[in-house]
Amino acid sequence: MNDPLIPAPTTPRTQAPYDAVIIGAGLNGLTAAAYLARAGARVVVLERRATIGGSTTTEEFAPGFRADTCRHDAGWISPHLVRELDLEQHGLKLLATGARVVAPGADGGRLAFGAQGPVTESLRHHSPRDAARFPVFAARIAALCGFLEQLYAKPVPSPDASSRADLTTAAQLGLRFRGLGRRNMVELLRALPMSVAELLDDEFESPVLKGALATRGVLHLCQGPRAAATAFNFLHHQVGQHVGAIGASTVPLGGLGSLAQAIADSARAAGAEIRLDSPVARVLVLAGQAVGVVLESGEEIAARRVVSGVSPRHTFLELCDPSRLAPEFVRAVDNVRYRGAWAKVNLALDQLPALSAGDGDTGADSSRVRGIVVAPEMDYLERAYDDAKYGRVSANPWLDARIPTVDDPALAPNGKHVMSIHVQYSPYRLREGAWDSPAREALGDLVMATLERHVPGLTESVLHRQVLTPLDLEQTYALPEGHAYDGEMMLDQALFMRPVPACSHYRSPVPGLYVCGSGAHPGGAIAGGVGANAARAVLADRKG
Repeated sequence: MNDPLIPAPTTPRTQAPYDAVIIGAGLNGLTAAAYLARAGARVVVLERRATIGGSTTTEEFAPGFRADTCRHDAGWISPHLVRELDLEQHGLKLLATGARVVAPGADGGRLAFGAQGPVTESLRHHSPRDAARFPVFAARIAALCGFLEQLYAKPVPSPDASSRADLTTAAQLGLRFRGLGRRNMVELLRALPMSVAELLDDEFESPVLKGALATRGVLHLCQGPRAAATAFNFLHHQVGQHVGAIGASTVPLGGLGSLAQAIADSARAAGAEIRLDSPVARVLVLAGQAVGVVLESGEEIAARRVVSGVSPRHTFLELCDPSRLAPEFVRAVDNVRYRGAWAKVNLALDQLPALSAGDGDTGADSSRVRGIVVAPEMDYLERAYDDAKYGRVSANPWLDARIPTVDDPALAPNGKHVMSIHVQYSPYRLREGAWDSPAREALGDLVMATLERHVPGLTESVLHRQVLTPLDLEQTYALPEGHAYDGEMMLDQALFMRPVPACSHYRSPVPGLYVCGSGAHPGGAIAGGVGANAARAVLADRKG
């Protein structure tokens, strides 16, 4: 990379540079900061907003009501992360949820899901055959996901890897792959390119079971369940989770923001600085080396290494000068697919919604329903995607609505409740019109009308409604095109190809510039996973 033209600094450069400056205080940026600081590095995190957490924030959206305003599921929170960063000592409390989630079927029935997947009694009511087959299916999927978990713990060697470290990692992965056994090795290779519809049709007959499970295969994708490789997305979202569970079996007390706060406190305790309201304007490059950043205020912050937790597009095409990068690299980064297709609605409720338990569910927790998934069958999801494919908001969207106050009543005033709703499919790019105020309110009305069919009387209990469109998600939370993971989780954008092969080991073509956002391997839904791996890469280079 040639030296870019650097304007004269508006403020003096830091005389004693930081070992690392991290752009963005999302979960991955904070995690990278915590690991680096605990290793003795002098670290500063720069966040453009006035709060930490990125897309995993818990904020007051109405007086006295707090919700995970953007994403309401951080995915798998690794016990290794909790232990290594002493997160419990820094205030993190993970709450095991025993409440149910119900999935209405097209025939009017309801299937119950618990913390460990479909409730046996409820599933048996819908299909005795599926109830008998599900434990076998769950065991097989858990084995496949166990291999992915190992795959996600380190950078994935590229096919032409030649370094000793890469060859060692490749050999270890080969041994773990063989450890799956012949049948599961074949099953993994067979499943990865499949559609989630094919994966589930091979096993089950209940439409509502298949519809609810298929949502894990299309989560944050602008694809339908019959698209190739959505089975990989299904497996990805089951890593570290109970197979078939709709949502996490443990949730941070106080909302996802408490997870971000615990990681931030761990980083600060180790000596890291976190600066809010500090948007970065560009990466400072001298003699072909990243040597710091320039804030929008004009302040320069010198650092031996720069670690970017924002999207690949923003990192290389906006914070860097793309004219100074190799054309093929710029083209690859520009071709990363985002295609956000979801929106978020948060409701402040006067009372607990009247959610019925699942058919045949007679367990002790059957009356404690904390959510509803509106995806009655796979054809419903496919038709919903058809609308988004042509730039329209789905007339009948897939909804994942959760009531966190069932488990965590402190999020709302006494006796009141919060409902957090993931809405898919709502495309970032509309074929007609724009995401303005009327479109935002129309989306909110559509969500309420859809829920009202399954939760009668819900509308009357709404005290306040917050609607975030894909454009709002981009502008407020810096999610490119409203995509939660800084790039779709598809096979061609996974493993050593995430975000692009030239950055597969978290290092970039610009010496001293690293990536640590969810646009890198292993991607989103693995809380802090990218940040931890990126920190190891920085530390390895620091020792070298």
